[in-house]
Amino acid sequence: MRSSTGTPQGIRKTWTLSTEALVLCVCAYFVAVGNHSFWASALADRSPGDAGTWRFGIGVFVLLVLLHFIVLSVIATRHTTKPLLMLLLVCTAFASYFMGKYSVFLDPTMLRNLLHTDVGEARDLLAWDMLTHLAWQAALPMWLVWRVRLRERSWRSATAWRLGSMVLAVGMGIGAFMAVSQDLSSLMRSNKSMRYLITPGNYVYSLARVVTADAVEATKPMVPVGTDAVAGPAWAGRSKPLLFILVVGETARAMNWGLNGYARQTTPELAALNVVNFSDVGSCGTNTETSVPCMFSRIGRRDYDEDRIRGEESLLHVVKRAGFGVQWRDNQSGCKGVCEGLPMQKMVDTPDPSLCSGSECMDEILLKGLDAELAGDTGKGNRLIVLHQMGSHGPAYHRRAPEKFKRYTPTCDTAELRKCSTEAVVNAYDNSIAYTDHVLAEAIRFLQGQSDRYDTALLYVSDHGESLGENNLFLHGLPYAIAPIQQTQVPMVMWLSPSFADSRHVDLSCLRTRATQRATHDNLFHTMLGLLDVQTSVYEPALDLVKGCRPPAH
Repeated sequence: MRSSTGTPQGIRKTWTLSTEALVLCVCAYFVAVGNHSFWASALADRSPGDAGTWRFGIGVFVLLVLLHFIVLSVIATRHTTKPLLMLLLVCTAFASYFMGKYSVFLDPTMLRNLLHTDVGEARDLLAWDMLTHLAWQAALPMWLVWRVRLRERSWRSATAWRLGSMVLAVGMGIGAFMAVSQDLSSLMRSNKSMRYLITPGNYVYSLARVVTADAVEATKPMVPVGTDAVAGPAWAGRSKPLLFILVVGETARAMNWGLNGYARQTTPELAALNVVNFSDVGSCGTNTETSVPCMFSRIGRRDYDEDRIRGEESLLHVVKRAGFGVQWRDNQSGCKGVCEGLPMQKMVDTPDPSLCSGSECMDEILLKGLDAELAGDTGKGNRLIVLHQMGSHGPAYHRRAPEKFKRYTPTCDTAELRKCSTEAVVNAYDNSIAYTDHVLAEAIRFLQGQSDRYDTALLYVSDHGESLGENNLFLHGLPYAIAPIQQTQVPMVMWLSPSFADSRHVDLSCLRTRATQRATHDNLFHTMLGLLDVQTSVYEPALDLVKGCRPPAH
């Protein structure tokens, strides 16, 4: 005997389901299988032997399934349901993999960071165990969805079924919420970021927020900042212009910085150069996409408003308006909008075989060609050059330092950090810090070589820190409110040539004392304006780290 599909009875190639039934089944699969991070967090303090735990878990499960079902029911039709569900299955499998592996929250900030990740950074996040994860969390359910045959109905019948199922879902959802409302509300109030662990709702919502914000931002001109900016009297009648290098570090955390008293001296070259080390510095954010715009903004973390920060001109525009030549040299994923309209050079576009491999270059590439560029300068203008490092970007720390700088062994030579011992992960990371130390020392030595033509100075600060397995956390990007200190404390150093310190009347002894006190990324905007003697109404002396170490008239 044969079935209606023409195949032998008992060997059916398809199942027949209504559109609503298929959507409900997949939503249940999402909540049950794709939300390990959410369940681990939601049930962390509950005993599996407690009846209340089961009541809470079942109630939340039903509520989340129905919420996803209601949303998908609004947009799913007989012709779009299967492609839509297959797309969500793939995206949810990727989301659950990265959330589980690196303990990330897929909030709008993290989604923006992921969307702006370049090829090299994305490659570092890929690992072989991802294939196994995708096979059972995406490929298998996609195959099952593909085998389903959706029941055909007239549009009147389909509309009635859809409305009826949605009304029923709303009613059951209200009941489920009432059953767990007290516990769930308390949980969400104490951990607001937990909602960004619920897939696929988290990344769909966050993606919509990012796309909408970017679309609005693209239609708005950047709001001018410091339109009254002018070079101050300190530069009048000077015999030499200023050459200032501002280095934006990547993923360097304060506790592994040798100058901060770390057990290992990971910064021996900087120590020999007698730089001013700021030992207690907080970041604006926990990822590059947040921190870089914030640290170059007059707004900063103290009055954080992402839309305003991204919609306004940065420190670099103010300095440019004051007559400085400004340039951004990038060995990372771009300037995140802070150098919009200004000269920007991606170093990978002019690779050096001795420093570059494929789409990645070692950070010494940032100094390549700079001497030749300055040689052609007339030497009559002040210059600010920003170097954006690859730094200690993970998880492939072993690729962030040349072999001769790998002094700490054994190292974790894979991006799959959980396969390595803590010692190997830390060793690989510390080698990247030691290489950053060398790059910064080379930059200072370069500036010293320019002392006959320029008064020179350098400031380095990292964008955010990094977790190296503490509390089973790796990498960075946790919501700021719950991020551990490893992700929010960063190193910062300053070097001033003798002629620069003299011309700006900076008391270095005083500055070293100030460097032991608390500082944050909020200080960068105003400290740079003070050091460069850029006079503007947006300058706030109270946030200038050097202000108290100069005479009042300076």
